[in-house]
Amino acid sequence: MAISRRHFFYGSLLAGAVPAAGFGSAPSLKALGYKSPNEKLNFAAIGAGGQGGSNLAAVAPTENVVALCDVDERRAAATYKRFPDVPKYRDFRQMLDKEGKNIDAVIIATPDHMHGIQAMWCMERGKHVYVQKPLTRTVWEARQLRAAARKYGVATQMGNQGYSNEGTRQCAEIIWNGDIGNVTEVHAWTDRPMWPQGLTEIPQEQPVPSTFDWDLWLGIAEMRPFTAGGSEPDRNGGFFYAPFNWRGFYDFGCGAIGDMACHILGAPNMALHLSQRKLLGVECIKKEGVSSFMFPKLSVIRFDFAPYGNMPALSIYWYDGLTESPKIQGVPEGEWIGDPPSLPRRAGGGPGGRGPGAAGGPGGFGMGRPRDYEFRSPGRVFSWEQFEALKASTEPLQFPKPNGSLFIGDKGMLTTGTYGEVTRLIPLEKMKDYRMPPPLLTRSPGHMRDFIRACKGGEPACSNFEVAAPFVEWMLIGVIALRFEGKLEYDSDKMRITNNEEANKLLRPTIRRGWDFHAVKL
Repeated sequence: MAISRRHFFYGSLLAGAVPAAGFGSAPSLKALGYKSPNEKLNFAAIGAGGQGGSNLAAVAPTENVVALCDVDERRAAATYKRFPDVPKYRDFRQMLDKEGKNIDAVIIATPDHMHGIQAMWCMERGKHVYVQKPLTRTVWEARQLRAAARKYGVATQMGNQGYSNEGTRQCAEIIWNGDIGNVTEVHAWTDRPMWPQGLTEIPQEQPVPSTFDWDLWLGIAEMRPFTAGGSEPDRNGGFFYAPFNWRGFYDFGCGAIGDMACHILGAPNMALHLSQRKLLGVECIKKEGVSSFMFPKLSVIRFDFAPYGNMPALSIYWYDGLTESPKIQGVPEGEWIGDPPSLPRRAGGGPGGRGPGAAGGPGGFGMGRPRDYEFRSPGRVFSWEQFEALKASTEPLQFPKPNGSLFIGDKGMLTTGTYGEVTRLIPLEKMKDYRMPPPLLTRSPGHMRDFIRACKGGEPACSNFEVAAPFVEWMLIGVIALRFEGKLEYDSDKMRITNNEEANKLLRPTIRRGWDFHAVKL
């Protein structure tokens, strides 16, 4: 009876968190020729190096890899070596034309500015798509992909692995249970950018390497001279624009928000129904290292949301460029917020080694093997015994780079890690005898497995475009706010920034002549 009352009481909350068809709403999946769970899917990838290579590693154990595409042969070399007999292309359009009949699903892991057009080309050909976060670079593109997923009836997933984690769901259930009361503030932070931002000069033009197709890399973006920015790669393995530093440029990426907010703000989005609320305004309240063509070196942004159901209005504070976790009023001195520390690594087993107590091992809270989130892991969960071991350690602890979130309610506080892991009340002493609320949300088998299951006609993936596109939309207003002074006011019904015409123009991409983005009627 108690469970029934909980479901009755939280019915309106669940309606906002979980779409009608579970965590997604792709129509008539089993009527569209989807494979049985025992059949293998044929996967292709647009962007085969870097993150694309990691995504392919997650599908290869159980599915087929049948085609690869990358404009940078050097970046993709390791993946190409792993799949020597698979056809390889530079232009994704040629790959889809020549290999399309043999492709069921496509992984898209390219710079943000190309996600929209690449996903659209795939979906209109009936291909399921797994698109890396932040889904798109502009709000219009995000809405286009959501509409296309509905029109073409394909399975979709955005690559924000934390949405599959146990801790993300625990966070929502603790808040819905009323254990920290009414939440009026969330603070979320990251150490990103770990790539250059705030530069004010572009190096002189240099020859394009033979292993790199600059024109295809630019894609829909305006043509400009190629430059490597120096004779040696930087610490990220990239040159001025590619293969990694594009995140910091207005024309190609979304800065630290694009890289990490889809992870760190996943738990707040789910627990507080941010995608269903009216966004009242967004303002960059602090920034350093301003540039005419790049995002600032660090920033603080405030998102203001209207009430939702019986939840009050609230503000989300986003911090990037941090070297340590922010000092937030009300957090007791010495409390760990966000990602917790771990015991030092040692060779062999035992405390501090690869047995219990190891960073990332069964007794620790290190990142472990983060790529497991793609396929197997539900993410790290809180353990009182492990925290006791950390507190009792006589050796220096290993503190991760600052990433995480903190929820402030009128009855208490709650913190989570980067991907929604190790969800716990603050102060930590409250967790000693705490029992997690009975589960209300379905659990995920893992982010990539989630997607594979959806492709084969199962329950829609947890971050499918019905969920991901509205989530990304409010974050992208924050990306725009980084470029202006003062608060931006946004009318989501009209998809319009109402008080700044220059900012309003940035809701849509500029598409270079010769590139076809087949828009869906919104």
